[in-house]
Amino acid sequence: MNTTTIRKATLADLPAVHELVRELAIYEESEAAFTATLEDYTRDFQAGRFEVLVAETESAGIIGMAFYYMTYSTWKGPMLWLEDFVVKAAHRGSGAGQLLFDAYVEEARQRGCRLVKWQVLDWNEPALNFYRRQQAIIETNWWSGKIFLTDSAQTNL
Repeated sequence: MNTTTIRKATLADLPAVHELVRELAIYEESEAAFTATLEDYTRDFQAGRFEVLVAETESAGIIGMAFYYMTYSTWKGPMLWLEDFVVKAAHRGSGAGQLLFDAYVEEARQRGCRLVKWQVLDWNEPALNFYRRQQAIIETNWWSGKIFLTDSAQTNL
């Protein structure tokens, strides 16, 4: 039996995390917009700007991750923002995603958060179905806004 283990990522896991984010960018047809480097990840991970949970198996290594950070909802209080959540295509349906998501929600509970939040693309039916099974509220009345502060960050996003 090939058991999936969930654990907090270490510095040594960042190359695998970076590649999972690239896989997600490709899936979302936005690879050119993925400009954060492994050096960026390393610097910011060491500075505590984000944390990652990884899913791994003995035979395949790291097969998924949940990339998150603390933030604050002015309406609700402490919140854990899920920036990216991905399981390698070959391992989807294995239960690894559910284990990762449950660990992320539990991390938020342990930190005293009042909610967890993330974004999902409106066309990503597999992800939307997953979140609906979690009893998530999928908001369709809020639009995202952003301003890029560097030219290199603007590519295709």
